[in-house]
Amino acid sequence: MSEFLEKVSKTLAWHARRIQRVLRSAGWSLTRPTAQRPIIVVGCSRAGTTLVYKTLSESREIGSLQRETHDYWTDRHPPAAKNWDTHALDATDASDHDRDTVSRYFFSWTGRHRWVDKNNQNGLCVPYLHALFPDAVFVFVKRSPGDNLNSLIEGWRKPDEFATWSNDLPAKVAVENGTLTQWCFFLAEGWREYVNAPVENVAAFQYNAINQAILDAKSTIPTGQWVEVFYEDFLRDPVATFRQVFEGCGLAFDAPLQAHCADVLDIPYNAFSEIRLDKWKDGRNRDKIERVLPQVAGVAARMGY
Repeated sequence: MSEFLEKVSKTLAWHARRIQRVLRSAGWSLTRPTAQRPIIVVGCSRAGTTLVYKTLSESREIGSLQRETHDYWTDRHPPAAKNWDTHALDATDASDHDRDTVSRYFFSWTGRHRWVDKNNQNGLCVPYLHALFPDAVFVFVKRSPGDNLNSLIEGWRKPDEFATWSNDLPAKVAVENGTLTQWCFFLAEGWREYVNAPVENVAAFQYNAINQAILDAKSTIPTGQWVEVFYEDFLRDPVATFRQVFEGCGLAFDAPLQAHCADVLDIPYNAFSEIRLDKWKDGRNRDKIERVLPQVAGVAARMGY
């Protein structure tokens, strides 16, 4: 009987949320307000962007979908429309219709005109997102190349989690001598050159591509709307580092948030193993990473490593 009541309760709650979204969407249509200073988290996949997104989502001042939005954005701008060349979007892809549709979508789900968003490909789309929302705040999460490459390589070995959309990809993937057959994470210009490459080369390509795109876009964003943070600083002092992020976004960093951040490293957001610095140096991918570190040295230096 208790299982039946629980099922009924969940069903009613689902319908209530659906009705609430419909009412919010209808209310939005009366005045059509644009989203206000949305917060966009960018960075390479496996750089700690989920940690930052989930922690920002704890703020009571903004809305959050509490999930990644890669499917939402790719539905709006399918990779097929760009010949599957890239997930990148630029200012010419932005439109008033997009601005209205995105504003309505986030408001209907969160009830807020200010919200935080994160997905794998945001970093390739900064010019587009800034064109949509000129007052948006961008939070750039940087991670040292060794540990980021290590986590990318491990992610490539988990296609069920990181290749959820790639069945439609018009290419045969045979990474790591054909042992990895689904493309993981995002598509950046030139990805086809890596469909038969060693996994460490693919990881280096992706690390370079998205961080380079973010750094290049930085010059177009007003200084007060750009927050940069090293992932390693979260490990050294999470409270002080998150204070920097929250204040950079114009959000209060109150006592409950401070308490949450003090224990945030105990919350494993997609962590593959123990959270610590320089994991790659004593891991199974060390030889692979050492081979490609010179390939990412230039962009890593631009990031401050």
